[in-house]
Formats: sequence, C-alpha cells, structure tokens
Amino acid sequence: GPLWSADAPLAKGEARLDDGTEQGEVRFMEGQVRDTDGKPVAGAVIDVWHANTKGGYSFFDPSQSKYNLRRRIETDAEGRYRFRSILPAGYACPPDGVTQELLDARGRHGHRPAHIHFFVVAPGYRKLTTQINIDGDEYLHDDFAFATRDGLIPEVRRIEDAEKVRSKGLNAPYAEITFDFMLHAEAAAAPN
Repeated sequence: GPLWSADAPLAKGEARLDDGTEQGEVRFMEGQVRDTDGKPVAGAVIDVWHANTKGGYSFFDPSQSKYNLRRRIETDAEGRYRFRSILPAGYACPPDGVTQELLDARGRHGHRPAHIHFFVVAPGYRKLTTQINIDGDEYLHDDFAFATRDGLIPEVRRIEDAEKVRSKGLNAPYAEITFDFMLHAEAAAAPN
C-alpha cells in the first residue's frame, strides 16, 4: 500500500496498535495464518496499518504519533495473531487534488471505505499483500479503488455484554473481527 511505512514495532503474538490518544470504537482482531494445506504458519510476520477515525495515517498526518495504528505481529506456535486498536474511518482523495480532478472528469467520487492493510510474510512462502474492508461502511461496495471483495469483508461483531466489556478492561461496547490468512508456498519460477 502507498501509505505503508517500514520498521513498525514488532510484537510477539499480540499487540496494541493505537496510542490511546484518540477516542474511537475499540476493536479486537484475531485470526490465524495457515498454508494451503491448512497447517498453521508459526513465526509469520503480519505488518498491519490503518487510518484513524478521521481517515489519516501516521507519518502522513502530523497530528498522529510515530507508528500510531501500525505494528508488525509475529504469529505464535499455532500461527495465531491478535491485536487491539480502534475502528478506522474511510476517507476521500483531497478535494482540490489532481486525483479528484481526474475522477470528477470521469464522473466518479473519490471515496474509500474503512479498511485495514496487511502484508504477511514467512520464510518459504510468497508475500501476501491484502486488506479487509469494514462491513457497514457507506462506500463498502462503491470503492473508487475497486478493492472490495466479498471474501475480504469479515463480520464485525459488536459486543455489548457488560461482563465481556469489563473483562477487556473497557467501559463501553467494543467490536471484534476474526480473519485468517492463507499463504502459498514460494515457487522458484513465480515472478517477484
């Protein structure tokens, strides 16, 4: 992704992505990295990044701290990962920019739905570059970048049960997302 930044902090198994300065709906996300035979991939590194609730990315939005909403997470022995963050917002091209000017000429809007980016790497496997889109976003099926795929729209579960909320150390409902990644073995003849 063009808004990626190298060297995000590396965590083992789980991480917190947000720096705690922005109020937003807390989100817990977890899943597993497996190979095409369904076997867990231990030690895979998931590079994850997303926008804040205003659609801005750290390093590109000077109001955010360095590496806010960015981490690398190494999967555990069962290929599992988990992280806490906030739900991102969608965003649009700058209204006075050349990209929006081009889209206007084509009769198109410049909106992206809320989404979360991922690179997933592991020795012996091809690098996976993907994103998930947040279900319920106004532009979910009308992304100007044409990046929405049904398999990349996981269910967003809203948790309101007071006991579950307290067990997470929270005072308000939160969201949960589960999403698994599949890695393909490296192939000598495949293009980079």
